[in-house]
Amino acid sequence: MLAVHEMGGMHGMGPVEKEENEPVFHTRWEARVFALTRAMGAWRKWNIDASRHERELIPAADYMRMSYYEKWIAGLESLIVKHGLATRTELETSKPDPKQSRMTPPLRREHVAQMIGRGVHASRSDGAPPRFAAGQHVRARNINPTGHTRLPRYTRGKVGLIVRDHGVFVFPDTNAHFQGETPQHVYSVRFTARELWGDGASERDSVYVDLWDDYLERA
Repeated sequence: MLAVHEMGGMHGMGPVEKEENEPVFHTRWEARVFALTRAMGAWRKWNIDASRHERELIPAADYMRMSYYEKWIAGLESLIVKHGLATRTELETSKPDPKQSRMTPPLRREHVAQMIGRGVHASRSDGAPPRFAAGQHVRARNINPTGHTRLPRYTRGKVGLIVRDHGVFVFPDTNAHFQGETPQHVYSVRFTARELWGDGASERDSVYVDLWDDYLERA
């Protein structure tokens, strides 16, 4: 989808500011938001791609003023309400509605270390055969899906070179909308800066983007 979050490669957004020795969390509440997001994911009501898409749906004005973890908590609250785990009133008042049924959390404290250690893997052993191979020129499809996608806008319609096949992974575009995992190959594709941004870009620079089979076509 094309929304405010899809600002990669756009002019006028200002420089990317690098923070030296940046901590994992700047404040304690950020760590709590991260923990809440992982804990609520244990309900298995949604997946990581649906979680990312929910943040993409944040209104532009709010998205631009929010910090990174403010976007996380806004997306999480929306998912909680959509999937019936709490009401908007309960979230806003921090008081449980006595009329709502209570559920036992699926994640207990003693299970947290095991869950974090196990992680959430998107790689799959089986899937569709590869459509492309390393050394092949491909074009990123010029598509504008209305839902979630991991195909950056600035690569669409551009020609790149496949440098590596990473193997088979879950396809985010379908997984985010609970339409199946659609496992397929993911490739590292090298785009020259001039292909992406014209002759004004450095001829020495390139951008490597990981792209799924369904994002590509023969050049």
